[in-house]
Amino acid sequence: MPNAIQIAAFGGPEQMQLVDLPVGEPGPGEIRIRHQACGLNFIDVYQRTGLYPNALPLTLGMEGAGVVEAVGEGVTHLSAGDRAAYASNPPGSYCEVRVMPAKTVCRLPDGIDFDTGAAMMLKGLTAQYLLKKTLPVEGLQPGDFVLFHAAAGGVGLIACQWAKALGLQLIGTAGSAAKCALALEHGAAHAIDYSKEDFVARVKQITGGKGVKVVYDSVGKDTFEKSLDCLRPFGLMASFGNASGPVAPFSPGILGPKGSLYVTRCTLFTHIATRESTQVMADDLFNVVGSGAVKIRIDQRYPLDQVAQAHRDLEARKTTGCSVLIP
Repeated sequence: MPNAIQIAAFGGPEQMQLVDLPVGEPGPGEIRIRHQACGLNFIDVYQRTGLYPNALPLTLGMEGAGVVEAVGEGVTHLSAGDRAAYASNPPGSYCEVRVMPAKTVCRLPDGIDFDTGAAMMLKGLTAQYLLKKTLPVEGLQPGDFVLFHAAAGGVGLIACQWAKALGLQLIGTAGSAAKCALALEHGAAHAIDYSKEDFVARVKQITGGKGVKVVYDSVGKDTFEKSLDCLRPFGLMASFGNASGPVAPFSPGILGPKGSLYVTRCTLFTHIATRESTQVMADDLFNVVGSGAVKIRIDQRYPLDQVAQAHRDLEARKTTGCSVLIP
């Protein structure tokens, strides 16, 4: 029987165990896929710890790429033998083979290898909905400044490149000089080492005191309040993750004096709720990667049975770019 990584209780990396799970035939609207690579994302940590609760036992993982082995009744966009990749709920990609809903699984273009497919779907689709769909009320035009935290991570390096292709001036933050250099190398217009600099003061300096139109923030608790001070009037605070912990409750009343600000807590899974929307976003991602405007950087590869070390490295912020697990 295929191997899978499962947790029986919420907690640290040690909770992840390699188990044998039976895999049956796909039902209506489902496929069976054999993974060649599985993506690693911070949402996996949230689910492992219980910050994002799921029923137990739980097979972790939201992203993968491989070959479709079988399709269930009603699935018309995929066939057995197709190369495919996905970002998907429910979790379950940390395995060799799985049966899963077909609606968010997309045929992988021949020019994109499996490791890249597994590394880019959740992170790339996240960058797509942020830069293309999560926009300030005044919109984004070429030349506009945006602030992107964790710019040297998997989502961040994709966003740096994509923002540059859109003509935006992305100001990235990261926790070391090396990570700042990586963000600049990938298209960030400016990079701020938040371990040494006050990012609010630097953003104001870079923007001539005006602030940015939008902040894209996956860090959460540690950056939320100061990020509000980086926004220009009518700016948008887009919170899409909690790497440092969840954002504390706050009074909406603070948004008025800071410039009639907007706040959203966005998630990829609202955007890929239908087959049609998933495919439109994926086509956009495939096109920008296929054109070479966005390159998917994979800096870490781990065997599936070393997933605990992968999670430790991710939580310690030792990783850059994307990481994949190899079944």
